[in-house]
Amino acid sequence: MLDIIKIDDIKDERLKVYHALRDKGILNDGSFIADSPKVVNLILEQTDMEIQSILATPEYYKEHSTLIKSRNITFLYEASKKEISKIVGHKIHHNCMMHAKRPKEYSLEELDKNILLLDNITSSENVGAIARSMAALDVHSIMLGKTSPHPFNRRALRVSMGYASMLKIHVYEDIKASIQVLKNLGYTIYAAEVTEDSTPLASLKAAEKWVLIMGHEGFGIADDILALCDKIVTIEMQADVKSFNVAIAASIMMYNFKKR
Repeated sequence: MLDIIKIDDIKDERLKVYHALRDKGILNDGSFIADSPKVVNLILEQTDMEIQSILATPEYYKEHSTLIKSRNITFLYEASKKEISKIVGHKIHHNCMMHAKRPKEYSLEELDKNILLLDNITSSENVGAIARSMAALDVHSIMLGKTSPHPFNRRALRVSMGYASMLKIHVYEDIKASIQVLKNLGYTIYAAEVTEDSTPLASLKAAEKWVLIMGHEGFGIADDILALCDKIVTIEMQADVKSFNVAIAASIMMYNFKKR
């Protein structure tokens, strides 16, 4: 039997953490909030993260009791879907939420031989979609600045279907200094951008050890960052189409970098 704590009032002080920062889902103590069974169950099944609590409906606990018993989770809170939706602030279709501790962030030296670097990406949905594609394409190291949505942002994590939890994450302070360190570590630096002298993706054979930089959704990559890159790469497209969505472009780039 699961040791479940039934909650009658969603304003119960024990649930305070679930109300914090609503959509951002990133807490100052290094923890995060996840929601939906697909995301929660993937984290339970495929990671060793420290799970601090689950808030879910009776139906969720009944269906997934075996999985939950396999993890050491101190607090299992139960409430109706209607009550849980009051935390999110709108009607929900899922039936569970999770409070867990984020895994450690990695140093540059600990990242894999293939890295995706996000430069000023602003959309949580794009970060989540990129993380999902990374997991599918066997690229497991991501870098991003403090101003970009973190992959454990609640919406980014949900869009990634939970796969952001399987990435090595590095949050950089200074992108230029980080690029120089990566060069010293033997990485070839590629920028995804449209310029007059950019290399068509179809003709590129990527180095074994690479960093791919994806830029801001509207402004792309700044000239001073491009100047630090070893090569600028563009996806060939119809003349009357200016660009792909950054998440789509990242997926196309990574597939070609890995398969060619």
